[in-house]
Amino acid sequence: MNPTVGIAVILTVLQAAHCQMIKDLSACLLGQNLRVDCRYENKTSNPLTYEFSITKDNRKHVIQSTINVPENIYRSRSNVTMYKNLVCLHLQSFTTSDEGIYMCELKATNDYTGNQIKNITVIKDKLEKCAGFSLLIQNTSWLLLLLLSLPLLQAVDFVSL
Repeated sequence: MNPTVGIAVILTVLQAAHCQMIKDLSACLLGQNLRVDCRYENKTSNPLTYEFSITKDNRKHVIQSTINVPENIYRSRSNVTMYKNLVCLHLQSFTTSDEGIYMCELKATNDYTGNQIKNITVIKDKLEKCAGFSLLIQNTSWLLLLLLSLPLLQAVDFVSL
């Protein structure tokens, strides 16, 4: 076997073994808008594709996607933002008619292990309000350090000179 071919095969296997994985899917209300957060762990630098859809009345409706074409009813009032290890769906003017099973589907380009899919049931009356600083606390140990140090700061008596 040609050494170059052998290295290419090994790299392909390693790349497939180190794909993305959805860690958490959550939903909350931000005013009258729905936010669905799809947190993932990505172990490759390959571009990520996504699809957010809703299943209601046993029918799948694509809301936003880089994989398929979104439906007109959702396209004008939805958008997706991407942060480090987070893909967020924002759906404006969320009503009870938008309730259903929301799905986040992620796939890394050239990932041969298949798509990662996670579902969450969204019911308007059961949704919590989004935390104002939830995006700031993702993967940040500084906030934990600050919270843990508050009792120490209160115990120190600062003397003015």
